[in-house]
Amino acid sequence: MKITVTFDEPLLGTLAGDPELAREFIASKAPNGGNGDEAEAIENLDESLVKGSTVFPRTADDCPFLWDYQVKGFFKEACRAMIDMEVLTQAELKAARLTAYLYKKTIDNLIFVGPRRIPLMLPAGGIMGWCERPLRGETMRGERIALARSEEAPAGTTIQFEVISMNKALLPYILRWLEYGKLKGLGQWRNSGKGRFSFSVIAD
Repeated sequence: MKITVTFDEPLLGTLAGDPELAREFIASKAPNGGNGDEAEAIENLDESLVKGSTVFPRTADDCPFLWDYQVKGFFKEACRAMIDMEVLTQAELKAARLTAYLYKKTIDNLIFVGPRRIPLMLPAGGIMGWCERPLRGETMRGERIALARSEEAPAGTTIQFEVISMNKALLPYILRWLEYGKLKGLGQWRNSGKGRFSFSVIAD
């Protein structure tokens, strides 16, 4: 099924703006150090995107986008929340292979998102901006405050992607996970409401 997502709140980028830091992060998460697509997206970052910021990856023609695995990661987060909050019964979860022990494997192996790069389509007159906010953390020396800075796509930005499920019984769950996005959001600082979205199914 094909999905159109419209962000009702600004969406924040998640990729480290420092190319070297971004490479190190990808290498730490992928046994092969990341594939060519990820390396190319890092090389396309503008030098004006300063260290200490999080940004969106870019295509060669400077179009910001999301990776397909970011959507799959959102599905996992939404599924886990429903498991933890007992939104679904154990019988339902077991039948769909979405128990606490199986849901990641099920989503990884049976649910696929495309295209690989999902372009951000800004609303008419919309421009990319920045969101700055304090980060507070407790340390052994007491509370510490740092400034976080993220590239921001404006409210009204849309994305389109296709979701393929090898098990049609999972389709209702995918729609429920997308409904969760209205409340939780996607991207950085989503606990504040950033990245909340609405969606529509444009094809089955």
